[in-house]
Formats: sequence, C-alpha cells, structure tokens
Amino acid sequence: MSMLRKGLSGEPVRILQGRLGVTADGIFGAATDEALRKYQADNSLEVDGIAGPDTFTAMGLHELVLLQKGNRGETVKKLQTGLGLAADGIFGAGTEKAVRDLQSSKGLDVDGIAGPLTLAQVDGFGEITQETIAASVVTENTQPIEESAAQAAKESETPPAPHPSFAGKVEEKVAEVGKSIWNTVKKIF
Repeated sequence: MSMLRKGLSGEPVRILQGRLGVTADGIFGAATDEALRKYQADNSLEVDGIAGPDTFTAMGLHELVLLQKGNRGETVKKLQTGLGLAADGIFGAGTEKAVRDLQSSKGLDVDGIAGPLTLAQVDGFGEITQETIAASVVTENTQPIEESAAQAAKESETPPAPHPSFAGKVEEKVAEVGKSIWNTVKKIF
C-alpha cells in the first residue's frame, strides 16, 4: 500500500499527521481527512482525501513515497523519465520491469516496488537523501499504535467507501518490502 486514507493507522499516518499539524496519534480519522483535503486544495493537488506519492512529494515526505504497479501521477512520470521510459504517469508492467532491472543492476532487493532506496538510484530524485532512506525504515524507536486507540477510532468513525486504487493484493507486496515503514500500516475499520 503506497497510499494513506481514512481508516488506516500506523507510523506513516503519524508522520503525515505531523506534517498536517493535527494530533499525531497514527490513526487516520476525520480530523486527518479534513486537514489533508484542505492541504490538497491549497496546493493544487487532486482533492480526494487520499495521501499518495504526489501528495507526499508535495509535502516533502519523501520517506513515504512508495511507487508500485497501479500508481498514477506526476511522481510516476518522474520515475519513468529517470528510467528512460515514455512518461505516461501510469505504473504498469513496463515500469515495473524497468524498476526490477534497475534494482538488479544496483544490487537491491528485486521486488519491482520503488521506495526511497530504489528512487535514490534514479536520475531526478536528488531530494531522496540518506536521511530520507533511514526515515523510511522501521527502527526499534518506531512506536506502535495502541490497539485501544485504534479500537476507539473504529467505534467512532464510519468506514469510507473502498477506493478503486486499493484493489488487488497490495498488502502482500508491501510485506515483501522488508523493513519498510509501510509495514506498520493497519486497517482500523
């Protein structure tokens, strides 16, 4: 999963909340949704209440950028350009193959998912520094979300309608990423 939306919890949500200036409890509820939509509107982004690669890039949250098959947008175009591909902004099979080829040539885990470690190897992603890469990894200091807080949010929120971009077995792909901060994301609804 490379997008955050209402109903998720985890360290990436906490990071997003910190940037949005809302209570950083790691639970994506109504206040986070409202603040995100306002940010998107104020910054000429698609106002959908979903934080994905383009929103993370606009916010300077490069440690949360994770591109994979099915993603769309300007950050995907930037990846495609850096890989020497036709830049249509759609992460499809050709982009996945190019990412896998790059990962193989650089001695990285070959999973076809472009997170900070992979993006740092692509021309045009100079904003991805060693600090960014370090911030994208779960450490012993990463605080888990309290189950009681997640349960309370579950009881007080109405679940959102599923978004079509979340179709498929995305969670299985994220599990393959290893120690990515994205592994801390949980559904609370």
